[in-house]
Amino acid sequence: MANNEVMTWTRLVSDKRFGHEDAVNDKVGVRSDFRRDYDRLVFSSPFRRLQNKTQVFPLPGGSIFVHNRLTHSLEVSSVGRSIAAEAMMALMPRYKDPAEIEALMSIGEIVAAACLAHDLGNPPFGHSGEKAISTFFSEGDGAALRSQLTDAEWSDLVHFEGNANAFRVLTHRFNGRRHGGFGMTYATLASIVKYPYESTIAGKSGKFGFFTTEHDSFLKIARELGIIRREREDGKLEFARHPLVYIVEAADDICYEIMDIEDAHKLKILSTGQVIPLLLAYFEGEQLERIRHAISTISDPNEQVAHLRSCVISMLVTKCAEAFVANEDAIMHGTFKGSLLKAVPETQRKAYEACNELSWNKIYCAGDVVDIELAGNRIITFLLEKHIHAVRFPELNYSRLLLSKVPEQYDVKAPTIFGRVQAVIDHISAMTDVYALDLYRKLNGQSLPAL
Repeated sequence: MANNEVMTWTRLVSDKRFGHEDAVNDKVGVRSDFRRDYDRLVFSSPFRRLQNKTQVFPLPGGSIFVHNRLTHSLEVSSVGRSIAAEAMMALMPRYKDPAEIEALMSIGEIVAAACLAHDLGNPPFGHSGEKAISTFFSEGDGAALRSQLTDAEWSDLVHFEGNANAFRVLTHRFNGRRHGGFGMTYATLASIVKYPYESTIAGKSGKFGFFTTEHDSFLKIARELGIIRREREDGKLEFARHPLVYIVEAADDICYEIMDIEDAHKLKILSTGQVIPLLLAYFEGEQLERIRHAISTISDPNEQVAHLRSCVISMLVTKCAEAFVANEDAIMHGTFKGSLLKAVPETQRKAYEACNELSWNKIYCAGDVVDIELAGNRIITFLLEKHIHAVRFPELNYSRLLLSKVPEQYDVKAPTIFGRVQAVIDHISAMTDVYALDLYRKLNGQSLPAL
């Protein structure tokens, strides 16, 4: 499409429901369709299961509570809604059309729902779970399937991505379920797709937004919302982001970075002397002096860090909203590059980069974190080996027994090998850490039913 194309809020903020496009909207009460998206997610099983999925640190077994995927998602939703609210207030004076103004008034609810949903596709054991799935095919026993799959199907497997899997969880019709998956609004669905292109153009990052099986679903949504398609010589599917993706991404980045540092401090991976200067670096001038004074009145180091954390998040909410507003034209034309956090003022940008560097050097390589990655890799690899062997050779006695334990919603008898492999991945990626570990022990004969 031409470079002068521009997206519009009236099309982008669509309450049409995926899979229920022709349904009569008979809603009653004061809840908007986007608020209904939010509530639908809160009451869903995949969302509840996030409470037993690792964020970064091992799930708590003692007195110190660290973040899991559920608490992270709730916090991201809170931060995202705040960024969207500030951006909305600043954008309103630019618009005179009542329809555009009405659309803008909904962006906070859309972002809140999208933030809740953004991690629904993540497998157990954090990001190491994603890597375990992809490397099972690129380096492990899954490589034997290469000749039976198309290039696009193979690319989906060796680049397995939680964001693409979240879109599948929300839109795919699993066995026994209704059309349209969760039946979410088009606007909410588009707002979670951080990488709006297919896996064959993922490149070295390995990031992409939808599997081959959801190609047509995303295309349908993007066309309806007027999301700009990027022209490629190879004809592969690539779009600009839905503008609200930038806010969802910023909220996610703020929460995982700042909250990981607070968790690391609680676990004594980082000292108070390391964390306080790191977080004070976000401020300058009189504001810095006020915050210094405030923490000097607090004697508990954990409370000092908690106060600083709240100040930093508040600062970044404002700066990201300002960056979104300042770059709205480029965002709506699909030409904005990078993230909102790279577009904030230099003081906050450099402070965030310092946090990110410390996290990689001190947190993500910490002993407990690496132990979870090692254990998670072994557990997921083992479960994939057993289940994929079973769907390849279902006539074997062990295969029959194992597949009988897979929930009926996962189509392990699909007519194609790719469909059966995807059913296995759907099953394993939906597991909690605890369930995956328990199944691993049972299949290894380490845990038996009581006799």
